[in-house]
Amino acid sequence: MLQELSIKNFAIIDQLDVAFKNGMTVLTGETGAGKSIIIDAVGLLAGGRGSASFVRTGTDKAIIQGIFVFPEGGTTYRVLDDLGIDHDDGSVILQREIHQNGRNTCRVNGMLVNTSTLKRIGETAVDIHGQNEHQELMQPEKHLGMLDEFAGATVAKLRQRYQAVYEQYTQLRATLENKRANEKEWAQHLDMLKFQVNEIESAQLEPGEEDSLVAERDRLDNFQKINDALQLVQVTLTGEDTAPGATDQISGAMQAMQGIADFDPAFKQIASSLETAYYALSDAVGDVSSQLDLLEWDEGRLDEIERRLEVINQLKRKYGDSEAQVLKYFDKIAAELKQMQATDETADDLESQVATQRTTLLKLGEQLSKARQQAAEKLEAAIHGELADLYMDKTVFAVHFTRSKSQPILSTGLDHVEFYLRTNPGEAMRPLAKIASGGELSRIMLALKTIFSESQGITSIIFDEVDTGVSGRVAQAIAEKISGIARASQVLCITHLPQVAAMADHHYFIAKEIVGERTETKLTRLTEKDRISEIARMSAGTQVTKLALEHANELLGLADEVKEKHAKKQK
Repeated sequence: MLQELSIKNFAIIDQLDVAFKNGMTVLTGETGAGKSIIIDAVGLLAGGRGSASFVRTGTDKAIIQGIFVFPEGGTTYRVLDDLGIDHDDGSVILQREIHQNGRNTCRVNGMLVNTSTLKRIGETAVDIHGQNEHQELMQPEKHLGMLDEFAGATVAKLRQRYQAVYEQYTQLRATLENKRANEKEWAQHLDMLKFQVNEIESAQLEPGEEDSLVAERDRLDNFQKINDALQLVQVTLTGEDTAPGATDQISGAMQAMQGIADFDPAFKQIASSLETAYYALSDAVGDVSSQLDLLEWDEGRLDEIERRLEVINQLKRKYGDSEAQVLKYFDKIAAELKQMQATDETADDLESQVATQRTTLLKLGEQLSKARQQAAEKLEAAIHGELADLYMDKTVFAVHFTRSKSQPILSTGLDHVEFYLRTNPGEAMRPLAKIASGGELSRIMLALKTIFSESQGITSIIFDEVDTGVSGRVAQAIAEKISGIARASQVLCITHLPQVAAMADHHYFIAKEIVGERTETKLTRLTEKDRISEIARMSAGTQVTKLALEHANELLGLADEVKEKHAKKQK
């Protein structure tokens, strides 16, 4: 559930902090007061699209924070574990900053994440149901996803297996069709790959080889200069027959200073420095001698190096700027060549493979279709039960299955699924998208949400003016339905209906105020007395009469009776 929400510099909200509780919370207020802005803020915490237009005018960035708690072993904690995000204290803090330049900064328990990760977590935490979701019912292409969501794990596993085979089938078919359509280009490309693979493979290229060869070539190109320098250093350090070298001279100086080292600490330090220099020069003499022994002129080796470097340069000109890039390209074309050769070898059998995969796919598709039809029967029964509670007991809801002759195999299965509806007895069943009114869509969507909320495990559900287009006893039925959902999940609800507001466990009033020539949104939790006045305002409009207050008080009393009755049933 969402425990606390903090919003700063967001649209017309300067600063807003609110604590939420379990049960059903309603947000009411005049149109334009900022009710939906609060829901927008929660939507951004759940990974919704953000833009600089959300940032309050005159500020650098909007900041939204939410503290959530979830049941142990729930979906959210499993996602956090997968992402390596700590949640040891049992709470999760989602934070999002939107800057004026459009940049987004997202954090989960202090860890920086991208918006995709935030959305992955947010989808398990919050389900926002607004009027735009009615549009999903108006889009038949969304109906199959809704059915699969209701069907749960059984259909999900079958669909996963189907889609894995479908991917193999489409790849094989594409390979076969490509080969048929491009026989000449196929052969030319195959020959080119063979040549390139052979050229790189025969070169036996090694990473770092060029640098090693260049260093060796430079030594051979500068053989005389290197030899002269080493000889000079050796003579300077070791001396000649007629004169001592630098090493012997330093040795004499060291011995002289060692003879007087005990007379003064400064003399001892000089002696130590000379000793260090003597041993360093002795080591250098050994190194120079070793290098002279290794030094050898080989004109044949120099020619060999030049030829090898030319081979490497030719490969780099064709296939990459370095040995590593050439070898990477080799791995790529070698794999492609292997696949094409395998395809060539099995070309006669490829058509048979495609046919076999198609048969397997159709068999899986039939299994998936059967499972969906079984789920559809259960969904229809569940929807009818919910619609009866919402005064649509004469309405018939059906899941309609069709198949396309021109495209019998789809990535989602073999079926096209669309919801059909009959609102009045004696009429024909017709596509829901073509005949349902706004009020009917609200009730059907609420029925679906009621059914899905029991299995989704989402702990916070938000209804943003889903009661539009209804009134009277239907409004009361919707209020009771939302209250019923709140018994299993935390519900936040924006409403203009007094019946819905009366059913709430917690009631907040949202209003706009002018502060220092700026518009700000303020949120106030209503007392029982204030609730009566607000519900009366919602019923009567601008002028709250004594009768309106009495009616509001009666609505609250009836709501308490309904909740008490449901509480007894649960016991």
